[in-house]
Amino acid sequence: MRVFTSADEVRAATGTDLGTSDWLTITQEQVDGFADATLDHQWIHVDTDRAEQGPFGGTIAHGFLTLSLLSALNAQTYRFENVRMGINYGLNKVRFPNPVRVGARVRSRTRLAEVAEIDGGVQLTVESTVEIEGAEKPACVAQGLTRVLF
Repeated sequence: MRVFTSADEVRAATGTDLGTSDWLTITQEQVDGFADATLDHQWIHVDTDRAEQGPFGGTIAHGFLTLSLLSALNAQTYRFENVRMGINYGLNKVRFPNPVRVGARVRSRTRLAEVAEIDGGVQLTVESTVEIEGAEKPACVAQGLTRVLF
């Protein structure tokens, strides 16, 4: 786990890998809960019987569920200490190249792509790749923006 305690440490890490999270198993309960929270009950996510006959051979996680897991997964690879505030500022680019079947295990691999100066701190562009165990193509590739004030 990378721990950053100053803007100088963050700047010095530009272009480096920040780490890889532990594997996380995607459950039908997570998918159903996400469907309830977002009102997205498309059958490929929640109808296990119908989904078995569908294009993926079973239910799959919502792409946005996979994206939402980045907060928890990336918290295993890097963190900040001695900061006034850190906020999620948004995303530059997100792609979902491969569906995540329920029961699959995923993890995040992170890289600090860029650091920009902002008033009182730095803005990080973190490239996250959500890998699916045993799959060639990732589930999600995202460039997240985080603002940290020291």
